[in-house]
Amino acid sequence: MPKKHNTHSAAAEAEVTLQPITETLEKNFMPYAMSVIVSRAIPEIDGFKPSHRKLLYTMHKMGLLTGNRTKSANVVGQTMKLNPHGENAIYDTLVRLTRGNASLLHPFIDSKGNFGKVYSEEIVCAASRYTEVKLEKLCEELFRDIDSDTVDFTDNYDNTMKEPALLPTTYPNILVSANRGIAVGMASQICGFNLAEVCAATRAFLKDQGCDLTEHMPAPDFPTGGEILYDAAAMRALYESGKGSFRVRARWRYSKADNIVEIYEIPYTATIEAILKASLKLIKDGKLKEVADMRDETDKNGLKIAVELKRGQDPEKVMQKLYKATPLCDSFSCNFNVLIAGSPRLMGVREILSEWCAWRTECVKRRLHHDAGILRDKLHLLSGLSKILLDIDKAIRIIRETEEEDEVVPNLMIGFLIDERQAEYVADIRLRNINRRFILRRTEEIAALSEKIREMEDILANRSKLLRLIADELEAVAKKYAAPRRTLLVYDHAEHAQEEHIEDYAVNVFVSREGYIKKITQQSLRVSGEQKYKDGDGPAWQFEAQNKDELLVFTNLRQCYKARLHEFDDGKASALGDYLPAKLSFDEGESVVFVCAPADYSGSLLFVFAGGKVARVEMSSYATVSNRRRLTGAFSGASALSAVFILAEEEEIALFSSAGRALIFHTSAIAPKASRVTQGVTVMNLRHNAVVQKAAGAKDSGIKDLARYRARAVPATGMVLRPEDRGEDQIVMA
Repeated sequence: MPKKHNTHSAAAEAEVTLQPITETLEKNFMPYAMSVIVSRAIPEIDGFKPSHRKLLYTMHKMGLLTGNRTKSANVVGQTMKLNPHGENAIYDTLVRLTRGNASLLHPFIDSKGNFGKVYSEEIVCAASRYTEVKLEKLCEELFRDIDSDTVDFTDNYDNTMKEPALLPTTYPNILVSANRGIAVGMASQICGFNLAEVCAATRAFLKDQGCDLTEHMPAPDFPTGGEILYDAAAMRALYESGKGSFRVRARWRYSKADNIVEIYEIPYTATIEAILKASLKLIKDGKLKEVADMRDETDKNGLKIAVELKRGQDPEKVMQKLYKATPLCDSFSCNFNVLIAGSPRLMGVREILSEWCAWRTECVKRRLHHDAGILRDKLHLLSGLSKILLDIDKAIRIIRETEEEDEVVPNLMIGFLIDERQAEYVADIRLRNINRRFILRRTEEIAALSEKIREMEDILANRSKLLRLIADELEAVAKKYAAPRRTLLVYDHAEHAQEEHIEDYAVNVFVSREGYIKKITQQSLRVSGEQKYKDGDGPAWQFEAQNKDELLVFTNLRQCYKARLHEFDDGKASALGDYLPAKLSFDEGESVVFVCAPADYSGSLLFVFAGGKVARVEMSSYATVSNRRRLTGAFSGASALSAVFILAEEEEIALFSSAGRALIFHTSAIAPKASRVTQGVTVMNLRHNAVVQKAAGAKDSGIKDLARYRARAVPATGMVLRPEDRGEDQIVMA
């Protein structure tokens, strides 16, 4: 049977036109990416994302700031006039802003009903038709003076309504309300701070922009409480850069009568279910033998996780184990990305306060201009009325003798030398009020209005008075809405306490070329046989260390991973060991290029690059006060890495080029730098596209006549290698 020809398909194929991928990205992807960044995921200087602002403004217009609660479904339906993203998305936004959900330290919505809990995956919110909401009193500070031209208004999505571009918050809500957003190519993670502390820090900043902010707001504050393992230097760095992390751990108490540890506050990033899952796995695997049972006893009185101990166990040591192996101690990463004038910016706390103060100053100026304008209008009308006081009978006579209604205003203008608006105001006064006492009472306001206008103009002209007004408003907010700090600060760093139960002893570490690591005790090493490796693999690094030492693993993607040797099980020579890329969660395509145990982080690292440059970086540059597991930018990427050396003391290093030359230099010629990404200095001059292929300690390089290759000064081209100096076993990565 003949095959039919699909003319429609052929025509469609003929109409297909090729489009460059760059054009597709520019026309299709970029507008979408910018829409997500600007209109959805990143908060603005008032501390809200568009979805939050639209919801709260809708509730304000519904009268829910002073009225009774209404069904959440009603609020969701009304919000759709401003936010067309669907009822589920709107209700999820509403839930997070409620007091019942406990996501915010200072919630914006007073709630009745089940709104779930931020610390539980199983306690979910009820449907919007069952729950009821209204605005918290704190929202008065969000909408204060919103009708006094303090902020701009824009059209909604169908141009049928107006909505505020920002809310004129009287305090830095951007720092008070925790906020998280994931956009395209960027994200924002802002932790919440205590309202009273933020107001105090802002007032101090208004007086002195160089003040120490940590004196007033030492650390973030979370609605779920817990304890921050406080490090002053790390917190200051976070405040300045807007990026960093700190650790938060749970709070607990011990019931000696029941031999039970009660955990009643957990980190903001953790959930009850995740904690129980990790803990029960430890119990099942036999790594938490001190615990008999662990269960969730959360009820209407609040969160509670019960840890039932076996007889004779120390609760402190048990909790240290749980802190180390479960989300009961977790890191909170901060990334203060904020939209400023429509552009995302990564800002520290000081810069955020600077932007907020500038924006708030503009809001107050607009309010003063608006209010002064209203008072001037009123003063203008009363000035016209005061002229009537001179001759009330004349005003009555003009009105009575005017034949046409339309001529009353012009006649009053002529009779009293007042303008049209003043005449309209006089003409509209009721007959019963045209008496001397009424007019005197009204005109007495002129002096008070004049004084108020003068005060406003004085504030507008005097920046110090303007800033004092903002500071006074901040003080009033703090007095009215301040709440005690919930998250405690632990100043003695808990690292040593967590490691008390870890045994310390000497170990030998072996790492293969493919990234397999073996940690072998000295006793086991003495009775071990030959080291076993995979086919095609072999030894690359070997060194002695202590079980509690840190391990630094450098990779080809210029990252440095940090681990503790006690995190690796003691092994044997006959085993392959742990695979570092899997153990440390390497990125795709990442491989090991150097491994060391820095102990006390003394000395320095010497990086030899293929381009002939050598960089010396102080080992202390890789020490971190926080428990960071990965450092990016571990060394310079200007040229490929040829070798790395640990320098405990000065020594001679031999470089071998692909052009058959060698050069020996002394490391004292290279000054150590604190920056990890320093490009170093040129040591070996290379010609004809040659590269540094190998490097080794001069004594281990295989060179017999060291004096021949020593450079008197660097940079140098080196000497041509003699046959007897061509070692076959030079080390590529020391």
